Order: sequence, then C-alpha cells, then structure tokens
Amino acid sequence: MLVMKILLGFLGLGVVVFVHELGHFLAARLVGIDVEAFSLGWGSPLIKKKIGGVEYRIGIFPLGGYCKMRGEAEFQEAYDNKKNAIEPTPGTFLGASPLRRVVVCLAGPLFNLVFAVLALSVIWGVGFEMQTLENKIVLISSISPEARFPADEANLRTGDRIVEIDGKPIVYYHDIKENIAVNAEKDLSLKVERQGAIRSVTVRPSMNKNTGEGQIGVYFWVDPVVEEVAPGSPAAIGGLKAGDRLLRVNGAEIPYTVALSPILQNQPAVLTVEFERDGAAHTADLVMAYTDSGTTDVGITYRTVQYHTPPLSPIAAFGKGAEETWKTLVVSIRGFALLFKGIDLTKAVSGPVRITYMVGDVAAEGFGQSFGDGVRSMANFLSLISVALCVMNLLPIPVVDGGMILLWLVEIATQKPLHPKVISVFQTVGVVLIGGLMLFAFFGDILYFARR
Repeated sequence: MLVMKILLGFLGLGVVVFVHELGHFLAARLVGIDVEAFSLGWGSPLIKKKIGGVEYRIGIFPLGGYCKMRGEAEFQEAYDNKKNAIEPTPGTFLGASPLRRVVVCLAGPLFNLVFAVLALSVIWGVGFEMQTLENKIVLISSISPEARFPADEANLRTGDRIVEIDGKPIVYYHDIKENIAVNAEKDLSLKVERQGAIRSVTVRPSMNKNTGEGQIGVYFWVDPVVEEVAPGSPAAIGGLKAGDRLLRVNGAEIPYTVALSPILQNQPAVLTVEFERDGAAHTADLVMAYTDSGTTDVGITYRTVQYHTPPLSPIAAFGKGAEETWKTLVVSIRGFALLFKGIDLTKAVSGPVRITYMVGDVAAEGFGQSFGDGVRSMANFLSLISVALCVMNLLPIPVVDGGMILLWLVEIATQKPLHPKVISVFQTVGVVLIGGLMLFAFFGDILYFARR
C-alpha cells in the first residue's frame, strides 16, 4: 500500500509540474524563443528524440519536467566575461523583448490555474458523491471541560445547528469547516437553530498555530448508530451489529460518537457497551488492544450523510470549476500571509516528500472506495496543489517566475537592459533562498513523519 501511495504521489505531483512547464514551453514557441529541450521527468533521459529543433525527452526520475530555452544562461556568460551588457541573439530567451519574457514566465503559473479550472470542471460535470455530516455541533468543552474556545464565548451549545455564516447558508458540517477555516481572527455573524428557534450570535475564530486555520472549538455531531462492524474487530467479537445504537460505555452516556473519545484516552482493557437493538437493551464486553502510541480501533463506523451533486452542463461545470479555483486561489494567498503571523512553520509548510505522500494518500483512499472516487479525490487535491504552485511561483522572489517577471518589468520601466551582474546576483540570492526553504521544508517533512 505504501508503494502504491508513493507511485500515485509521484504521478500526481508530476502532472502538476509538467503542466507548469508545458505553459512555459508553448509560450516560448509562441513568442519566437527557441526551445532546446522539453522533458517529461528529470534526470538522464531514458528516451529522447529531436523533432523540429526541439529534443523531447523522458527522464529517469518521473517528477514533473523542465523546459530548456536557448540562451537562458547568457547573463552568466556575459558576467563571467566582464561585459556590461548582454548581446541579444535572435531566438534566445534574453534576446527576446522584456515583454515576451514576461509572457513566457507568466504562462507557467497561468497553466496551473487553467489545469485547476479544467480538473474541477470535469468533477462537477460528471457529478460526485461524498460522505459528510450534519450541521449539528458538539462543543469541545463538553468533552474537555477545562478547554475554552470562541464557541464558548459566543454561548454556542452542544446540539446547536449552525444554519448560516455571514449570510451564507450552511447545510453540512463541511460548510462550517470551510467558512471557519479561512476566517481566523475575524468576527463572523452566525445564525443558530436551537430547539426550533433561530438566534444570531457573533463568533471570532482563533488561529490554529499549527496550520493557520480558524477554529471555534466544535466537533461534528454523529448519532451513535452503528453503520458497519469490521470483521474480527473488538466490536464484531463482542457481538455488535449494524443498526445498534450505543447508549452507555463503561457507565458513561454516549449521546454522540465523540463522547467515546475521552473514554478511549484512558485505554481501558474492556469496554462495557450498553446498546439498543430492535427496541431492547443489550450489553456487550469488548476486549481492547492499543498501539504504542495509544491508538485503537473499536471496529465501528457510524452513519453519515450521503452528499450528491448532479452532473452539470459543460458551461455550468466550467463556471463552477472557475468559482472553486478562485476560492482556492484566495485561500492560498491568505495562507502565504499567515506564514508571518506566528504559526508553526515546521507543521504548516510542506516539502516535496510530504506533498507527494499526501497526494498518494488521498488518491489511494479514494481508489479504495471506487475508481471514480479515486479519480475525483486525486483531481480535487491536484487542483489545490496546482493553485498553490501558481501562487508560489508568482511571488516576487528570485529564481521563481515572479522574481523573473519583476526583473523584466524593471527593464520595461527603465527602457534599459539590465546589467549582467544584477541578474547574476539576483539569481544567486534566489538559489540561496530557495535552497534554504527546501532544506527547511525537508526538515519539516522529517518531523511530520516522525510524529506519525
């Protein structure tokens, strides 16, 4: 399973990077810049063939690709030869006008946006189903009385239904999460249904220092009705069946599923479960086993809500894909801003190892349900990564596309070619910055897997 996750991760991340480089390739050809090589994958080419002046390659390392344009390093040659200017050569990257260079640099990130729109459009065009939960909440403080969260300050209660956030209707729990996560430290107006009456409250989500997400201190409410029992699990051995409703565990009331969590934290050897079946009360003893980290699996899944979206017309699907991409773009930009607000960077910043694993993990979990779920999950996650790659590459820092665009815009504004030393120093600073960031990200990845 781990090998499958890694392979799916490499495949998925490779697609996103390849799309980015394809944007550069097509734009370079369009504006008259010669492309020496275009590769699918990195490393020594397993296969290569020259067509129309371009050498097309398939690299040994299947992660993304690259587009090698003629004359990209002319600035370094001019600097090494102590020249004050780069002699423009037709067909080379630096021989093209600054505006054309901007177009080429901009094309990569824009292709990532286009990919995200198309991927999400296909998902909405086909339609999909997903498991979700009701908009009914459980306060974390009702499970851990010593904890205090914004939900407590706003006088929310366990059993409340959040039906609106800042004028947006809320139907499912994932709607709550999506609206709260992107609004850390901002006042939100909520409409809450309690015992049939609607009341308005204001809540200010706090920021999770590990992720940068907003949080108000609520869990999802799931009725403790057994949906499935895993074969060979403690629940199966104890005789529990689908349809059973948990009433008490070790004497504690179980009105919702998360009420079981504090009981399991104490790692009892036996769970005495009182449950209802066909209107009659029963009792079962479940013999438990725990891992070294204290986790366990009772072997029960509970009933959730099946959320279904019907297939949309091509135009409607494209509109929905564009809308979802825009939302992701806004969230990604906010996410970069959060890096400067005191969050734990080792947990919030993912390197290539962790991203590859997450892509593979999401895809493998989806394919574990069905082929369609796997494709949908992978496309959805890749659209997120693609948008993040777009934003990252447009940052005005050296080496990445945004930094290069900044250089060429300065050249356009001054109407003078940049000195080779300026470009060389700018690129060197970029290599140091990106190298340091990559080392930091790898360190964060190591900590991430060490904590698992």
